[in-house]
Amino acid sequence: MDSVHVVTVSGSLRANERAPSAALARILRALGALAIPAALALLTFAVFSPGLWGGFVEWDDQVTLYENPNWRGLSVPQLKYFFTTFLMGHYIPVTWLTFGLDYVLWGMNPFGYHLTSLVIFALGAGALYFVALHLLGTSMALTGAPLKVGAVAATLFFAIHPLRAESVAWATERRDVLSGLFFLLTVLAYLKACDASGWRRRTILAASVGCYALALLSKGSVMVLPAILILLDVYPLRRIGGPGRAWLARPAWPVWLEKVPFVVLGLAGAIVTYQAQAANLFITSLGRQPLPSRIAMSFYSLWFYIEKTVMPLGLSPLYELPARVNPFEPRFLVAILAVSALVAVLLVLARRWPAGLAVFGYYAICVAPVMGIVHSGHQLAHDRFSYLPGFGLALLAGAAAGAVARADAARTLRPAITKALAFTGIAWSFGLAVLTAHQTQIWHDTDGLWRYAIESDPKCGICHGNLGVSLSKQGHTGLALQYFTTVLEIRPDHVKAYKHLGYTYATLGEWERAITNYRRYLVYRPEDADVLNNLGAALISAKRPGEALEPLLRAVRNDPAHVFAHTNFALALFELGRPEEALRRFRHAIALKFDTPQPWLGFARTSLELGRTDAARTAHGILTMLDRQKASLIGPLLLATW
Repeated sequence: MDSVHVVTVSGSLRANERAPSAALARILRALGALAIPAALALLTFAVFSPGLWGGFVEWDDQVTLYENPNWRGLSVPQLKYFFTTFLMGHYIPVTWLTFGLDYVLWGMNPFGYHLTSLVIFALGAGALYFVALHLLGTSMALTGAPLKVGAVAATLFFAIHPLRAESVAWATERRDVLSGLFFLLTVLAYLKACDASGWRRRTILAASVGCYALALLSKGSVMVLPAILILLDVYPLRRIGGPGRAWLARPAWPVWLEKVPFVVLGLAGAIVTYQAQAANLFITSLGRQPLPSRIAMSFYSLWFYIEKTVMPLGLSPLYELPARVNPFEPRFLVAILAVSALVAVLLVLARRWPAGLAVFGYYAICVAPVMGIVHSGHQLAHDRFSYLPGFGLALLAGAAAGAVARADAARTLRPAITKALAFTGIAWSFGLAVLTAHQTQIWHDTDGLWRYAIESDPKCGICHGNLGVSLSKQGHTGLALQYFTTVLEIRPDHVKAYKHLGYTYATLGEWERAITNYRRYLVYRPEDADVLNNLGAALISAKRPGEALEPLLRAVRNDPAHVFAHTNFALALFELGRPEEALRRFRHAIALKFDTPQPWLGFARTSLELGRTDAARTAHGILTMLDRQKASLIGPLLLATW
């Protein structure tokens, strides 16, 4: 009995000694598996790090972030705003949540916002590595070192490409990197679920659906993901389609049923995205761009992102949509012919090289929401629209690198050729990194951004106009006028330039020129309350208060909450010798927004005119708290009444 007891204890000790060793081995294997994606994430971070010292730019950042107080924080009012706003035609509550967190951590320091975007993007690079491992291993039967080489090449090709600079370095475009991360996690979980069974499969599939919901709430363009999952099921997973795999046969039913939650979410995302765009009047009408133009735009988009991926030169924050797209213009004809030829070749090669057609199918699905059939905005294309489509093109680059590595391992490729190809790949990657670091710095400030855009495309009317606005705000009115005039020379249909000309002339005190340009603008946009108010103010300054009443009355009718329109209406009445009516208007403006100094100044001045010194002194006291400079304008008049 004793000997048996000794043996039992000894065996237990050896088992206990082995257990920590096995656990440690698993930990080390996990850390080893994370080493490569971690290195890729760090390299990605380094390449884009020059963007950390950039500021906010006047290209939606002012509307989204630094002139918008509604999102700043994570309290109940901000949370309500995140889940209800359609600002700028987007429904992106999860993206807003990250901005709210940024504000809690960083205040309004742009560095923190760029840091968060870059960290998210670097994590996305790590996720892409794991997706590439799975898809390249499945489609090409790659294993070992060749598989890792292919996955690294795919990740680098995507992550350090200059086309990513807009999505990463532009603070507003946080929605790209965040939705892209959740998109990759959705696909990765789906691929893992396909390899699992039982409760583990159901759990991973549920996680995939959850990631997809987060992706949709980060940016609506991921609405296409259900179609992509079906494409993956066809190739490379081969779960449906193909010989002996009827699309609707009973064995295929589970494959279709598991797509139901994805399809429901995708349709909901598509509906909400369309409503958000329509609510902001961003949808381009068929009258402006008819169906033939939209077909040409679609072919152009399909070719544009392939071309810029291969040759990323002449990138710009805006590729402006022409006033009318002519399908017979050379750039559109070239795109139509190139895409048609590419599709024909891929169809011919489909049996021997199904991956080519599958990648193009993925690419076309991702481009579909932004290629022009349903169009919104001022763009013909955007660099950021290449984000999701870029994953598929990156996998092609990874497949090529993996094939070379496999051929080298099998000694079927001459060493000299292998070295030459490896050198070419490294040189290409280095070149991409240099271009990306440069492209990232273009987003450093507003002036630099639009000067670069004009260099890229001197005929971009909006680019000239945006630089003009920036210069005008800095007080460089002479230069600003030149850019606004250039806008109208390039694109007479950009009538907003008249509005900017009117405002700039008003700041110079050239009231007649300001009035002329405001009126030209109102011919095309007669309901613009801001410009109606500005016209009224210019007429008052030009000593024509009687003429100011009509545009100011239209302004307050179109926007009853327009404080400055009510204030200027009251001022015009005062100038016309109607102080009692003016006083009522000033009171109404104060009631609309109590802390606005201008109506208090008018109220104090009018009260003095009517001999109501007590009311004038009270108004002056409040005005002193709001704006001491404006209060000083009425102070001497009050002293004279003592």
